Amino acid sequence: MIRNIGSPFGPLITPMATPFQDDFSLDLKATERIVDHLIATGTDTIIVNATTGESPTVEESEFKILFRFVKDKANGKAKVMAGAGANSTAKTIKLSQIAQESGAEGLLIVTPYYNKPSQAGLVKHYQEVAKNVDLPIMLYNVPGRTSVNLGVEATLEIVESCINVMALKDSTGSTDQIAEISSKVQKNNFWVYSGDDYLTLPFLSVGATGIVSVAAHLIGRSIKKMIECYFQGKYDEARKIHYQCLPLFKGLFAAPSPTCLKYALEKTGLCKGVLRLPLIPLNADEKKKLEAIMDKSPIDVPQPALSV
Repeated sequence: MIRNIGSPFGPLITPMATPFQDDFSLDLKATERIVDHLIATGTDTIIVNATTGESPTVEESEFKILFRFVKDKANGKAKVMAGAGANSTAKTIKLSQIAQESGAEGLLIVTPYYNKPSQAGLVKHYQEVAKNVDLPIMLYNVPGRTSVNLGVEATLEIVESCINVMALKDSTGSTDQIAEISSKVQKNNFWVYSGDDYLTLPFLSVGATGIVSVAAHLIGRSIKKMIECYFQGKYDEARKIHYQCLPLFKGLFAAPSPTCLKYALEKTGLCKGVLRLPLIPLNADEKKKLEAIMDKSPIDVPQPALSV
């Protein structure tokens, strides 16, 4: 059975949005603002180039620049991981090695998408990646995006056969699956994270140690406090925070992620809401609905919007 606490990545991990200029180039000035903001509001580990960072549209050369910039700006105040997954094992290994050379402190590796590998293929994929890098690896299971679920038995085989596989980001929406994994993992240096903000509290109750959180860009303090309350046995207070944050947890996914987040970040002054195609900005009705939710949420940054 796994432990709830003690993860080297901390309880609050944020997959950082990637800011872009109006010409779609990287916006490093806004990146610095976001890094400073995340650290100030409780993020323990920042992930660069995750799906929330629009990783499918970020070129390898941009990834190197962005990662090294974030690592430098974090300056040890938060750990910095890299999203390095691809649907080619060889490409995943290459990205992982680039991340390691750039100073990454961990890797988020999503299950290969589109080619729909078997469970045995998934096991072999992760084993090959793990033996070609020395960094801690976080498995990322998100069947809603990849169309493949990394099942319980495959997860257990990967965890037990790969010494550097140390965590799982679970975005299956299934407390049953995460509970089964949590109860069966034998090694004591493996931790489970919810991959969905709205399931953070339920997942904590069945073995998770924290959350890989999109909403932490906006309400990191509240999320961190909710987790702390849970582990302190203050369950009523944790539930109260959960209920208060739930509309925003859901609202940030009312349109394809990270389109809602990018608009929210623009409203709060952290970066422009520029997205790279095929993602497009929210329409007027979607913006209005998100603004109404934000107005009632414990947003960490000042309102009204600052100049970006």
